Amino acid sequence: MEVNNSNKRQMLKYVGDFSQLFGIKEYTLLGGKANGVRAFDVKNGAGLEFTVLADRSLDIAGLSFKGINCSYIGKTGIVAPEYYNENGIGFLRSFQAGFLTTCGLRNVGNPCEENGEMFSMHGRISNTPGEEVCATTEWIDDVPVLTISGKMREARLFGENLILSRKITCRYGENKIFIQNTVENCGFKREALMLLFHFNMGYPLLDEDAILVTPTAKLIPRDSDAVKGETVFNQSQPPTPEYSEQVFYHNLYSDQNGDTCVALINKKLETGVAIHFNKKQLFNFTQWKQMGEGEYVMGMEPCNCYVGGRTDPRNDGLREYLEAGKIRNFDLTIELLNGMDKINLIMANINNYNTII
Repeated sequence: MEVNNSNKRQMLKYVGDFSQLFGIKEYTLLGGKANGVRAFDVKNGAGLEFTVLADRSLDIAGLSFKGINCSYIGKTGIVAPEYYNENGIGFLRSFQAGFLTTCGLRNVGNPCEENGEMFSMHGRISNTPGEEVCATTEWIDDVPVLTISGKMREARLFGENLILSRKITCRYGENKIFIQNTVENCGFKREALMLLFHFNMGYPLLDEDAILVTPTAKLIPRDSDAVKGETVFNQSQPPTPEYSEQVFYHNLYSDQNGDTCVALINKKLETGVAIHFNKKQLFNFTQWKQMGEGEYVMGMEPCNCYVGGRTDPRNDGLREYLEAGKIRNFDLTIELLNGMDKINLIMANINNYNTII
């Protein structure tokens, strides 16, 4: 069968190597606590560029769109997994945030103890190096498709055996990132499964002009600090001295299939980031609003739990379990928005959701 590669042949008339236009660059970081971390820089040829960390659960560090940074990079910077300290809140000493940090697989939120077992803050998976990591560029229907995939293992002798498989895909010229996740219980007893995708928006996408757009049916402040900001949960403020973080739980409207979307919009920059997910996979949306000086970030966090940890009473009756040998899928699409037409369209779509799952 003859393959149509006219687009590919046309590009080759102008370039010697496709990296001039798009591609994946693999390298290893040197120096400091980032030393030895394997990384991939991805650019899609239409202004979307991001970095995937193979040794940090294939999470996404920096992300920019048409020269505008969209991610928050915390003061720790990138930290190699060997420096991970799972005691107490030691997680925060290696939490560089980035565009995406994955939290789980057996605890999300506060460190806690249950049945004599200690569970670390936000779980171990984000500090777990990937296995079978592979980066490829394939031409599909005469369009370059960039893919990074790998597996992360959370296991111990006499304990759990969970495998998170991840595939990150973007197409040349299309400003979307598809993140496919599967969690498989390779053990022989059921395991509690807690999973949160910690997307972190930062300056200059996030500034006092940015707004969070959500199809919220019900808003629940986590604590008294959040209650103080309940009426302006979707608005951003300038960097504020001694700001206390505010966390909100959103029960979102969706379409009849459970598909929903949230977005951070900066109309001044005519730029936004939208996150699409399905409530049948991730029923809860957690908003982390931190407007502090040097700690200026808006967390957009689809999840299947509440963030107080395994022992949080809010999780009573809601905890999900993965039976032995079973697999669960968690799919997300990140859409970068350029121009008011795209922004107005996504806002209209969000406002049209009217179903509670």
